[in-house]
Amino acid sequence: MVAASMPEIQLDSIVDLALREDLGRGDITTDALVPPDIEGAASVLVKADGILAGTGVAEIVFRRVDPQLRVQFSAKDGSAVRAGQVVGRVSGKVVSILKAERVALNFLQRLSGVASLTAQYVAQTEGTKAGIYDTRKTTPGLRFLEKYAVRMGGGHNHRLDLGDFVLIKDNHIAILRGKGMSLADIVRKAKTRVPQGMKVEVEVTSTGDAIEAAKAGADIVMFDNMPVEDMKRSVGLLPEGVKTEASGGMSLSNVREVAMTGVDIISVGALTHSAKVLDISLELEF
Repeated sequence: MVAASMPEIQLDSIVDLALREDLGRGDITTDALVPPDIEGAASVLVKADGILAGTGVAEIVFRRVDPQLRVQFSAKDGSAVRAGQVVGRVSGKVVSILKAERVALNFLQRLSGVASLTAQYVAQTEGTKAGIYDTRKTTPGLRFLEKYAVRMGGGHNHRLDLGDFVLIKDNHIAILRGKGMSLADIVRKAKTRVPQGMKVEVEVTSTGDAIEAAKAGADIVMFDNMPVEDMKRSVGLLPEGVKTEASGGMSLSNVREVAMTGVDIISVGALTHSAKVLDISLELEF
């Protein structure tokens, strides 16, 4: 599968939308200049070091434009690639290759960029117990694919959507505290109002709140923008079995220091909202 747990019909709709954006009115340049019967081939060339992701989606794009195109990738998603490496080849009618080129590359470059950035974060936390997790700060409509790319880079997926599990954030807490509820009351209410066994996570900004949430039954305590020393102290004070997460302001320059506090999870919004695309091109051959 291109993306685990992603329904095929949803992937098809994403590809169809992307093709409509680019090819909805046709390719006036190619149709005007390139004879429709000319055949050729193109190499998929990586122009920067990184982690490859999105080959399956790119292949779907080519085949959606022309089912007769022959598409073969020599490198798999999740593999390290180097600048100058040819990772795939497409052959068939040149007009079809040209019409599919940009959309296929957009998916391939974007997802490879996410995977490459994720791999950098994972490398920074090597030797610690902390896992690198994504967030819901994804490109609208591309969440399944971007979260797939995170996994290809060695990271993990946090909530896929708002129905995955309970995450009590600052705004929830502010609303309910305004009604006279304590943090412990809020956690206990969540535990009794959701299906048995569903995890409840709570966002906190102080060690006191972390302890209160854990004692009330929180399964995961998220330290939101807490100083490193406060996180380290909080981890040592929480009951065994309670998972801990660090969130907010994570970067390649500070993620290892955060990982050394002993947290289990480090969530990084930048994996999907700030990843630079991996430079990949399609080079036509005749």
